[in-house]
This record gives sequence, C-alpha cells and structure tokens, in this order.
Amino acid sequence: MPRRRPRALRAEHPVSRVWGPTPPFRIHGLSAGASLAVHQAEHLSDSFNIHPGATDSALRRYRAFLHPPGRRPLYPRESFCSCTWCSFDDVRHARDVLERLPERARAELGRLMRPMDAVFLRRTLPDPFVHRRQWRTGFWWYRRLVDRSEWG
Repeated sequence: MPRRRPRALRAEHPVSRVWGPTPPFRIHGLSAGASLAVHQAEHLSDSFNIHPGATDSALRRYRAFLHPPGRRPLYPRESFCSCTWCSFDDVRHARDVLERLPERARAELGRLMRPMDAVFLRRTLPDPFVHRRQWRTGFWWYRRLVDRSEWG
C-alpha cells in the first residue's frame, strides 16, 4: 500500500490556524473583509462584552428593536440579567457592542448604522432627567427614556 503524503492528508481536513475547522460566517450587511476583521477582533478580544458572534447578535437585536411598524414611541428595556447573552435584552448594550469595532469594520458599519440610528432617535424620547442620574456616559443612546418596569 503506498504511503499518503502529508500535504494530501492536510488537504482533506483544512484547519485554519486562527478559526479552527470552520471559517467564520459573514455578517449580514457587511463585506467579507469587514466581517473577517470583526471576527478577528472578537476572537482576540479579552473583554467580557466582546465574544465570538457578539457583533452579529447585537446587529440583529438592534434591527429587531427598530422593526415594529408605526409611529408609537419605543422604550428600550434594561436587562434583568447581566450575563453575556442576556445583556442583549437591553438594546443600548447592543448599540455599545456595535460601537466597539475595529477601524476597518467601523467605517463600513457606520454607513449601515446611520439610517437605523435616525430611526432610533425618531422613535425614542429624550430623557429629561438624564442630568440627575448617578452615572453619565458620552453615548447618546443612553440619554433616551427607558422602560424600567422589570425593576418594579
């Protein structure tokens, strides 16, 4: 029986050095290069909020929040649980994750986010008591009214 060459064996089971046996999926709305940059940043990040698949989940959550038709105001809900996946219940956290992308992907995602941000601003109400809050942030999506019914 002839011996199989190592190159032929490796060709049967292609394994990427960075991603493992399966290549990363493409994020809807982003180019392949930007999706790859996002996946690299997610894979190499040591942040609790940034993990593999976080950007895609955040983008889907942000779209789903803005999807209901009509003119009624929308109120983001604060998340009850602070675990990695439950924190996406708060659409503002999803918007935070989308803001923390690498430069290459941030420019392309900015073109995708501009119309969604305009809808978010139009469909949510400004918080008149934001100056009285204990914590302050520079992000504009935290200065909108929130439904705090989960907290009592």
